[in-house]
Amino acid sequence: MKQPDQLLARRTLIQGAGLGLLAAGVAAATPSQGATAAPTEGGEIWSSEYWTKKGDIPLWMFRKRIGAPKAGEPARPVVFFVHGSSVTSRVFDLNVPGKGEYSVMNEFARYGFDCWTMDHENYGKSGRTQGNADIASGVEDLKVAADLISRETGLKKFHFVGESSGALRAGAYAMVAPDRIDRLVFAAFTYKGEGSPTLTKRAEQLAYFRTHNMRKRDRDMIRSIATRDRPGTSDPAAIEVLADVEMVFGDQVPTGTYLDMTANLPVVHPDKVLAPVLLVRGEYDGIATVADLEEFYNLLPNGDRQFIILPGTAHSVALATNRQLFWHVTRAFLTMPTPIAT
Repeated sequence: MKQPDQLLARRTLIQGAGLGLLAAGVAAATPSQGATAAPTEGGEIWSSEYWTKKGDIPLWMFRKRIGAPKAGEPARPVVFFVHGSSVTSRVFDLNVPGKGEYSVMNEFARYGFDCWTMDHENYGKSGRTQGNADIASGVEDLKVAADLISRETGLKKFHFVGESSGALRAGAYAMVAPDRIDRLVFAAFTYKGEGSPTLTKRAEQLAYFRTHNMRKRDRDMIRSIATRDRPGTSDPAAIEVLADVEMVFGDQVPTGTYLDMTANLPVVHPDKVLAPVLLVRGEYDGIATVADLEEFYNLLPNGDRQFIILPGTAHSVALATNRQLFWHVTRAFLTMPTPIAT
């Protein structure tokens, strides 16, 4: 596939529905396998837990969709949500009483998707080891998860939605398993990390990350995810619920992704990501500058790509007050029609 020579700065800027949208023309899209998302009116959300293994390490997986799977029915498109450094997969299925829908898995199940997620090694319900659960480890987790999903659904290719270091995990997996990827959504992504205030601050602890495989992640640290860039972009009630469900698993999480993000970037090389990509950045996100993401965007080889900036949103897009904007742009991207002219 030829590398486009037209830079992002020369592309058309589209503004609509309150969103800053940087969109390239749709070209060279990879057709899906015939699994089509269709909104489901009514119907109960069905869920199930699964276990798989990476060697001897048990890995917990979770699935939601409208209605239990039935033999002989058409497959629904799979969307796999990949969690970040300081939280588990609970971030994608949060219940915040009196605050409306917060579960992105519930929402996308209603859109007609078969929604999956997992706890990575050393997170949540998954097995504990002496490792630091870095990005490379997360790629190995996704490999065995994809095998299980294929057995359960009959599909080979899936959509992946990753947030923060979950986007790095998804992107690194896409480089080594392009045949498994339908469309990719990278939320709160970082490429080289240049000019990032969050990573500059984090790098002050680089020596610790190099010598320790676990770090403290207490309730205050979880709160800081929603406040460090722009207080008021997330509802404190939602963050307290997140802290409640996360603290069940203790106050320690691995250092591996922090080490990768402060010492080893880039871990995702755009020329090796062949699938269609949506980059989603919160307006106030300190994990990456617009310039950092533009550089990544311009080097993606697939013309089917978009870069969207969500207004009034910071690092956490899944739990933002404006989370419905994230749902909207993600759903639109995952349901793009196959282009007629290429």
